[in-house]
Amino acid sequence: FDGIRRLYFGDDPKSSDIFAMVSGEGERVSLGKNPIKARGGVEQWLGSVESGMVSSLRRLAKQAMATYLEEPRAEWVLRQPAQLVLAVSQVFWRQAVEEQLHSSAPHKGLTDFYQVNVKQLAELTRLVRGDLSSLGRRLLAALITVDVHSRDIVGSLLAKATSSTNDFEWQMQLRYYFDDEDLLVRQVNTRFLYAYEYLGAQPRLVVTPMTDRCYLTLTGALHLKLGGAPAGPAGTGKTETTKDLGKALGVNCVVFNCGDNLDYKFMGKFFSGLAQCGAWACFDEFNRIDIEVLSVVAQQLLTIQNALKACLDKFWFEGRPITLVPSCGVFITMNPGYAGRTELPDNLKALFRPMAMMIPDYALVAEVMLFSEGFEDSKALSRKMVKLYKLASEQLSQQDHYDFGMRAVKSVL
Repeated sequence: FDGIRRLYFGDDPKSSDIFAMVSGEGERVSLGKNPIKARGGVEQWLGSVESGMVSSLRRLAKQAMATYLEEPRAEWVLRQPAQLVLAVSQVFWRQAVEEQLHSSAPHKGLTDFYQVNVKQLAELTRLVRGDLSSLGRRLLAALITVDVHSRDIVGSLLAKATSSTNDFEWQMQLRYYFDDEDLLVRQVNTRFLYAYEYLGAQPRLVVTPMTDRCYLTLTGALHLKLGGAPAGPAGTGKTETTKDLGKALGVNCVVFNCGDNLDYKFMGKFFSGLAQCGAWACFDEFNRIDIEVLSVVAQQLLTIQNALKACLDKFWFEGRPITLVPSCGVFITMNPGYAGRTELPDNLKALFRPMAMMIPDYALVAEVMLFSEGFEDSKALSRKMVKLYKLASEQLSQQDHYDFGMRAVKSVL
């Protein structure tokens, strides 16, 4: 439970009834009218908490869908759980774009809708500058980050004269649907059920064109039941992009730093846990693991991928039968060319779709981060900021302890 910091047992100190879950940011989400009983073995009632989390988020998503059009947006966003604000507003945004694309004059419709997007963003930045709780501020910062990307998508649809929902320019976007009382996410020919893992009010990543391409590769890999392998220098957002795609699909994503002390038994336990709970794992610096271990890992992963391709719900893994939840996924990130790193064996490479990550667009990242905190003139400010860092990295001495990369930009902002 990455998003749940503690469970709320009511005001009675002796109570063993769980009424709500509380995130690290202090957001409280009710688990419904009937509290969950924390009795018996801990593994049993924690299982009930997990199913309660999914069912209450599904119920609240349905409720949010019903009230979105009835209330002013500025009020609506502060009344829902943070992750559902993002998902449900994306559903209505996608609906509006498709309506314009299906209309008789898509170019005019999109031009008008672009102005609506700009107006909504201006309203949100006004809200951010107002008197808000820290939870509300975090929620709005994440919503603005997502909405800025939505506005840019409409702008690029206009620039490329997109006139149909079947055009690749529209198909390549992450699109949210609400069908049969369930949230779906589509991208090109892939389709995922929203997993309703409670995330709390976590910040979202600024989507640059490179992030978009990475999403495309990773969702395509999951569709083919393969893993994804972003590779590139430090500070290009390999791990963060994988985590952010997990947030977009409502999946729990566990990040694990690899070292040369890992053996195949430990990796086997890790994979068996992933397969049984349907979570994602992102193995950071995967090529630090010894080559002897990697060849066994390839065999373990192949067993899981074959079970996924055969759509099994139970399969044999490491000599025992385990259940398989089809939403599980394995991602690895690599820093090529570092000392102490091994080359991946070919039988392991074949199980992952590679993705090269390069230096991100600092100006865009800085601009959206400043915008989400309420700065109206964020474009000019971000240009100054990036210029300062570029000059600093070029002019100052080349010692190792000077870092003017992505992490430094983000920590200063």
